[in-house]
Amino acid sequence: MRFAVIGTGTVGRTLADKLVALGHEVTLGSRNKDNETAVAWAEQAGPNGRHGTFADAAGFGEVVLNATGGTVALEALRAAGAERLAGKLLVDISNPLVFSAEGEVTLDPVNTDSVGERIQREFPEARVVKALNTLTAPLMVDPGRLPGEHNVFVAGNDAGAKAETVALLGEFGWPAESVVDLGDIAGARAMEMMMPFWLRLMRAYGTAEFNYSISRAG
Repeated sequence: MRFAVIGTGTVGRTLADKLVALGHEVTLGSRNKDNETAVAWAEQAGPNGRHGTFADAAGFGEVVLNATGGTVALEALRAAGAERLAGKLLVDISNPLVFSAEGEVTLDPVNTDSVGERIQREFPEARVVKALNTLTAPLMVDPGRLPGEHNVFVAGNDAGAKAETVALLGEFGWPAESVVDLGDIAGARAMEMMMPFWLRLMRAYGTAEFNYSISRAG
């Protein structure tokens, strides 16, 4: 398949690397066509890796992965263009983290809204699924780095889009039974609100190599 990865940070490049390794074609999108990070990634990715603007990437991809920061996600997707997102699965991996000068973390939006919901409202013809925002980038594409069963979450309004996302997660190594469906896109609120807790855990453990494992009776 053809994928658009919006964002050239660690998450975007990690996802793009994995997709190319799986045999997919990927365009890594950035604000500027000649973004040095994107150009360097495409040069090392081989024939299935390309770079371009957000609009170039969105036009190329059959599936769009939003790997930008949550506070700039809407701006990036506006640049990608609503007409290029219409009808497509759009997996939102962003977190709306706001860091103070003292290093304290807050979220914007929070509690009564989420980035996932804002994206779905602004791009109603896109099929938005929130996923993969609750763990570090290497684990997103290689859950076997951790022993035992652990979980990843999805939320979205379109059942078919969620099924496609679960299938993509399966390509990354996630068993279907490890994927927890949190319902409609409003579930993105809870997923995004997990991140301040995740950051506290990272400080407590001294590593990002951990994940949530949900246990239930019966």
